[in-house]
Amino acid sequence: MSRTTVAAVAVVVAVLLTTVLTSPGAASAGPGHGPRVLRVMSYNIHTGIGADGAADLGRVASVISEADVDVVALQEVDVHWADRSGYADQATELARLTGMSVYFAPIYDLDPAPGYKERRRYGVAVLSRHPILSATNHEITRSSTVDPDAKPEPMPGFAEVVVSVRGMPVHVYNTHLDYRPDPTIRSRQVAETLDILRQDPPRAHQLLLGDFNAEPAAPELAPLFERLRDAWGGREGGLTYPAEDPTKRIDYITVGGDVRVLNASVPAVEASDHRPVVATLLLR
Repeated sequence: MSRTTVAAVAVVVAVLLTTVLTSPGAASAGPGHGPRVLRVMSYNIHTGIGADGAADLGRVASVISEADVDVVALQEVDVHWADRSGYADQATELARLTGMSVYFAPIYDLDPAPGYKERRRYGVAVLSRHPILSATNHEITRSSTVDPDAKPEPMPGFAEVVVSVRGMPVHVYNTHLDYRPDPTIRSRQVAETLDILRQDPPRAHQLLLGDFNAEPAAPELAPLFERLRDAWGGREGGLTYPAEDPTKRIDYITVGGDVRVLNASVPAVEASDHRPVVATLLLR
């Protein structure tokens, strides 16, 4: 996209936001009324290891802060997990560095490493500037990467966080689907994800973010896109992996309910082996 085109898009978005936010009643709207604009990000942080192979969680925090987002879905988060991340609690540390609240949903929860007291945990996390009303760690089918002899079975690590955006509840889901070339497990995960989403109230505002480990045309994702809308909107681009020279679009922001996508972008950063996806949403 040329600089001229980017500038034109920015102007259109600015005009749209101004029109929405200055519409009759918007300026004086109370907590339960008027438009609500929400900026969200999905980011596989690769446990803080960048495209250069260096571990630096501060770089990840800077990417989040510079994007000026309200809610962030993080994948590949270590909590006292391994030497690669210094056995740090990355979820709590990123919350501190960004000034946001956090909910961590472990996929694995193992005994402490020798010489340590804290349990070893690895999974996904959600950061939020808005109040968190509730949080759930759902189970979906997984094939363990820790136990090579394990059979696919229900395992946790599919996070749901309900945040209050000026009094409006928004269901934010964060997922990390199976990475294997065989789509069988991903297909089961998609079906189970949809079953969980259907449990929300009718017309609920739903956001499903995450690393789907499949490109948009993958058959196993088709049922998902029948219910949810891809924030990228079918445009070219949006490639997220690998970060230094991306060739695949496997990281997503999808929306359901009365949610309008105002814009979406992929910042050209290399604090992880993935690039993040960012979208500005209008909740109606």
